[in-house]
Amino acid sequence: MTIGATENATSVYGTLPASSPTATTAAGSAGNGLSVKATSGTNDKDMFLQLLVAQMKYQDPMNPTDSSQFLSQSAQFTSLEKMQAVSDQTGLMLGAQMAFGASSLVGRTVTYTLSDGTQGTGLVHGVKFGETGPVLDVDGVEVPIANVVTVTDGDPAAATAASTTT
Repeated sequence: MTIGATENATSVYGTLPASSPTATTAAGSAGNGLSVKATSGTNDKDMFLQLLVAQMKYQDPMNPTDSSQFLSQSAQFTSLEKMQAVSDQTGLMLGAQMAFGASSLVGRTVTYTLSDGTQGTGLVHGVKFGETGPVLDVDGVEVPIANVVTVTDGDPAAATAASTTT
């Protein structure tokens, strides 16, 4: 269900009129039948506070909402923000770890699987850091680090012998 300008938004605090600025959302699925707009972190907090104020403003005066529900929602949102920050930091740490790992392969011989299923072996001459992760320059061939099968010291003959004995 998409909440538009001609419909009313319903929450646990009552119905928000269509004229409310928080009642209208843009397209995008939230997985619960409602459509929501994806926004950045600061916009999310602002939107949450605007919705909270609108819910307080348009609540039924004969049946006011308990303030503990507002505090609970605020605490849940803050907790969610902190978990997202931890997730973002973990992602950055994983990226840094992959970069350091890929950098340590320069000067080493690797065996890798090509996109057509064949294997190749060569000396790593450099590393590029792209959006999809580190990409090794193996004797002029760009090899994503995920395609590396074995790593040996810088002697290509040792890598060939190691791959044929396993």
